[in-house]
Order: sequence, then structure tokens, then C-alpha cells
Amino acid sequence: MLNSRRLPALLPRIIGALLLVFLGGCSAVKIGYNNAPALVYWWLDSYIDFNDAQTVQVRDSLATLQAWHRTNELPAYADLLRQIQRVASGPVTPQQVCAFSDQIRLRVQRLGEQAAEGMSRVVPTLEPQQWRHLALQFDKHNRTWREEWLDSTPAELSARRLKKAEERAQSFYGRLEEAQLAILRQSVSSPTFDARLAWRERLRRQQDMLQVLREHGNSDRAAHVKAEILALLQRNLNSPDAAYQTQFERLVVESCANIAALHNSTSAAQRRHLQDKLQDYEADARALISAK
Repeated sequence: MLNSRRLPALLPRIIGALLLVFLGGCSAVKIGYNNAPALVYWWLDSYIDFNDAQTVQVRDSLATLQAWHRTNELPAYADLLRQIQRVASGPVTPQQVCAFSDQIRLRVQRLGEQAAEGMSRVVPTLEPQQWRHLALQFDKHNRTWREEWLDSTPAELSARRLKKAEERAQSFYGRLEEAQLAILRQSVSSPTFDARLAWRERLRRQQDMLQVLREHGNSDRAAHVKAEILALLQRNLNSPDAAYQTQFERLVVESCANIAALHNSTSAAQRRHLQDKLQDYEADARALISAK
């Protein structure tokens, strides 16, 4: 039932990294969360290749970000998971699903806004070779993305989307019945999704980030750099590309309707499976809050 409105670009992935680690799986939550600063650092370093001084700065910023997140955000996650458990015991409406999705999106945005402080101190220290390294990493990952989403046949694309949807649904509900799989097949057959628009937005976000980094290299105006990073975040969350933003909003509405339809088709046993999973997440969140 959880759906965090996937945001396929580097900046949202950076700012959402701690959230995604937390939601990675009940058995690994505590280990993953407690090691999140190191995990996120190594992921970022693969894109930018930090020097020694930047490494210290980035690690310190991530540790500070996690401390803020543990105190200020984990309680909100736990409360949200408790709310979803109560609703998940019965049928749900698309509006209820979208309301939960909006709350998750807000949590990602808050994390991004908090992360901007540390980013504003690192960005001015980046060297041209690091921008070039980032651009090369974009190109590398773009080739894989293009192979999966643009160069595939429509049948291959539908099969890939169905597999992902089925794996996600079964992780919460357990084994699905044929009628439930039919709901998923119908959901991935929507003509609203246009991989070409997603590709165009992906490239726009990458070039937007590279331009911001280039423009603010060696800047001594920390407040201005932070404002530019926050503006970049907003352009990632709400694209200036009207066609893409329209598709995104339509997909969100469709997703909420599809999730509600799938949930309402589940048996009592499947809903208990979902509630047990959410209870485990909540317990882990509350345990992590107290493990300061």
C-alpha cells in the first residue's frame, strides 16, 4: 500500500537515500539505517569522487543529517505507519492512498531541505574534473536506463513493469491470486506512461544539476548556494516541463486507484500480512528513535 511516487533523478535519490534505506526491508532496517551515512557516502562518492578534505566534510554532514532525521523524522514515519495499519484493516479509497503518498512525499522534501545545508558547503569545493566525472557517471547509467526503458519492445516494457509491480505487491501482501495479478496487468498497460517523456526529464534534471554545480564552484556565498540547491530540489519535485509534469500527476492518480483496487481485492489473511509488515516497520522505527 505504500507508494512514494518514484523520482528518477540524482538529487531526489541523494536526499531520499536515508528514507530508502529505512524502507529497504524489515530484517535489515536497523543495520541499514545505522550505517546509512557510510552507505550514502560511498554511493555519492561513486558519482563525484571526493577528495580527502571533501570526504571529511561529506561524512560529517551526513552524520549530522542522520542525527536530525532520527530525532525529527523517524517519529513521523512511525506515526504514519500506525495510521496506515489502522486504515489497511478494511477497504480503502484512492483518495486515502494519495493522502498517504502525499505525506511520504512531504517527508522526502523535508529531508532534501535539511540536506541542502550540507550540500551548500560541499558544492563550492567541487573541481571541474569532478563535474566531468559526474557527467560520465550520468552517461553510464543513462545507457542502462535507455536499454531498459526506451530500447525495449512494448511487450518487454510491460513485462518489466509488471514484474516490479508484482514483487512490490507480494512483499506486502504475500502470494497474489490470479484476479489480483490481473489488476496489476491492467495497471501497467496504461497508455499514460511515456518513457520518452521520462527520458527527456531525466536528461533535463541531470543538465540542471551540472549547471548549478558549474555556476557555483568556488562560490563564497553559502546562503546563495543553499538557495540555488533548494530551487534545484523544487524543479526536481515539480518539473518545469509541463508535458512531463502532467504525465506524472496523471500517473499518481492512476497509481492511487490501482493500489486501492488491489488492496480491496485482498483477503483477510493478505491484509493481516500487510499489517504485520507495517507493524514490523513501525517497531523498527521506534527502536531506532531510542537508539541514539
